[in-house]
Amino acid sequence: MSDPVTRAAEVLKDHRASIDRLDAILVYTLGERFKHTQAVGKLKAEHDLPPSDPDRETKQIERLEDLAKRADLDPEFAKSFLNFIIREVIQNHKKFQ
Repeated sequence: MSDPVTRAAEVLKDHRASIDRLDAILVYTLGERFKHTQAVGKLKAEHDLPPSDPDRETKQIERLEDLAKRADLDPEFAKSFLNFIIREVIQNHKKFQ
């Protein structure tokens, strides 16, 4: 049987390994998301559509807030995170205009 400090170190190592895997998932997921938003930006530019869609953005924020609540995540954090992503997407879309 291991001592409490050794056991705590093992548990900490396991948590950190999970965090590292989740960080990788987040990065790859964002990469995939931005591939799609770039395709949307190109399509909008080809059809002379505006780079932002405030109605969709509002609906997406509401949807994300609901998902955050169900995931036991601070909805304000989720909202800030999505707003950050939306700003980046709009900047990318403007490059195609």
